Amino acid sequence: MSLATALILLPLLGAALLAALPRVAPLLNIAISAGSLVLALLLLAGPLPQGEGWLRADALSVSLVVLAGIVGLGTAVFSWQDIRDEGFDTARTRFYHAAFQGFMATHFLALLSDNLGIMWVAIEAGTLACVLMVGLHRTPAAIEAAWKFFILCGFGIALALFGIIVLALAAAPHLPHGDLRLSATALREIAPLAEPGLLNLAFVFLLVGFGTKAGLVPLHSWLPDAHAEGPTPIAAVLSGLLLNSAMLGILRGEAIVAAHPGSWAPGGFLIGMGLASLLLAGVTLWRRRDAKRLFGWSSIEHMGIAAIAFGVGGPAGNMAGILHLWGHSLLKSAAFFAIGRAARLKGGQRMDQIGGLARSHPALGWGLVLVMAGLAGLPPASLFASEWMLAAALGREAPWLLLPYVAGLLVAALALLHAMQRLCLGPATPDVAPGPAGWATLGPIWCNLVLAVILAIALPAPLRALLRDAAQVLG
Repeated sequence: MSLATALILLPLLGAALLAALPRVAPLLNIAISAGSLVLALLLLAGPLPQGEGWLRADALSVSLVVLAGIVGLGTAVFSWQDIRDEGFDTARTRFYHAAFQGFMATHFLALLSDNLGIMWVAIEAGTLACVLMVGLHRTPAAIEAAWKFFILCGFGIALALFGIIVLALAAAPHLPHGDLRLSATALREIAPLAEPGLLNLAFVFLLVGFGTKAGLVPLHSWLPDAHAEGPTPIAAVLSGLLLNSAMLGILRGEAIVAAHPGSWAPGGFLIGMGLASLLLAGVTLWRRRDAKRLFGWSSIEHMGIAAIAFGVGGPAGNMAGILHLWGHSLLKSAAFFAIGRAARLKGGQRMDQIGGLARSHPALGWGLVLVMAGLAGLPPASLFASEWMLAAALGREAPWLLLPYVAGLLVAALALLHAMQRLCLGPATPDVAPGPAGWATLGPIWCNLVLAVILAIALPAPLRALLRDAAQVLG
């Protein structure tokens, strides 16, 4: 059994165990997530690329797999306390832990699959698991958010499926074997021989379809609701993991279409949707009154920045995009851990209920200060490095984009810093729940913060080589 196969099977088997053993579910959930991270690191240490049937571990997929292992373990640790404090009954607690590991299994499968059809199935299965977890509170708002998530992303994923079918049709004259017509590797090799009109049509559907699930404008409205109404750990995996797998689907399609010299340049479409996402989110951040919705809109902003980077392309643009996905996943999951615990202590997630967090709970409050400063793009967090790299790439490749790009960054950054001042540095609001933030909250927050800083100022040589190779995979 290969490491890639084991990485998918471990959380899948773990989901079955968690459904059968609810009493030890929190500990078992952490243990399974730790095992998944170990397997991801072992996969990183092995020779690349590795292929086995429908699975292929190239530098791009492995970089996202390692990131998923880190975020998954942090979320499992945070869930130890948060899900217990939710007050769910045994059935819902059992379902949450089983569904969480089920999502992790489908996420690893989506990242490691070379077959676009299997990737599509895995992303859809992971979405269904998240939809059910978003509705766990069973309030009217939670059920509405879950349905909105299901309907909009279901529509988007159907468009993505049509795009995959069109790619297979374009490949049919050149790939007689049916399975190869869905292989991302094989499709990229024969793309110069395919009909460019079919490739263009396929990419439009892939971009709109997977872009819906990645939170790109215009089909983005499910994202803030799902983040606000679901349990906090689900908001962390939605922003930190699900959006990345959807972006990977777009990137696989972009690499295939760009291999044909006569096709449209797909980068322009990515830049357009990314810039719209950045500008709309930047303005909307100023109007948020709910802290979790604020961070949901921040996810739309940062996925827009990543889309711009991948649209610019080249070694610098792709490197900036991959580094941005890493920084966003680490910091956004930490932000949800912090705000979720703060909402528990203060009795609500409205911004006027959470004030002076740095005074009333210093370790938690100052952690959130640094996380929000990092999300605003301030040094020394990794988002500063990726946004600076992208600005330099735009200056060389498309200087006319620098003005709207920098304007969007400034508007969004000022909105986040203004919200940070309200949440953390103003007068302290009273607590309604006793007890400080424990290790299950502070540990993931500060570990993610340290990793985000290391990415910017002391990137380890093996990880630097991995990210550089991942950028080269995209061309």
